[in-house]
Amino acid sequence: MADGGHGHGHCADEHDHDDDPERGRQFSLYTKINKDMVECLNEIIDGSGKEVFKPWDQRLNKDKVVESDADEELLFNIPFTGNVKLKGIIVIGGEHDYHPAEMRLYKNQVHMTFDDTRGEPEQTFEMQPDATGRMEYCTKIAKFSSVHHLSIHFPRNFGADTTKVYYIGLRGEFSEAQRQEVVITAYEAYPNPSDHKTNLMDQTRQEIS
Repeated sequence: MADGGHGHGHCADEHDHDDDPERGRQFSLYTKINKDMVECLNEIIDGSGKEVFKPWDQRLNKDKVVESDADEELLFNIPFTGNVKLKGIIVIGGEHDYHPAEMRLYKNQVHMTFDDTRGEPEQTFEMQPDATGRMEYCTKIAKFSSVHHLSIHFPRNFGADTTKVYYIGLRGEFSEAQRQEVVITAYEAYPNPSDHKTNLMDQTRQEIS
């Protein structure tokens, strides 16, 4: 698939080891999402979008769902608590025509709007309906090696008036955010020993005089 073009991008082992505990550990990046700051644009129920990021063993639970409102589009803004190397995505969408038909990924564009999605995405996938979570879409790791914010845009579905999503699973590696600025601030807060020595000498001179 050409950069920014359409493609399937399915992972080679997408149908294997669905119940393997290791599979669940691979899709644990939901624990590294700042869920309080997740945004889902065009959701019919406020706050429902963040609920689709959940543990692997709950992926088939359909008690929680995000459904689009005005039309079939959904846009997720997903901030992480550190840096992520994103390797794959699984989406369990609504039944039949309610399932997303296309997925567009953008990285490190905070608070994206639908107007912003007119820009070129890092990667685009043609999707297939999947009610089991077996279909994994592999990312181009070189493009997603340092992601602190991920936006997922579903621009269309398979024909319904609205789009439904029950689960979004993210696979990859996580690293803590660098905190050099904190270290520098703390360093500057420490007193300079030479300054302290100078102050003592000045005080001594004043007492003698």
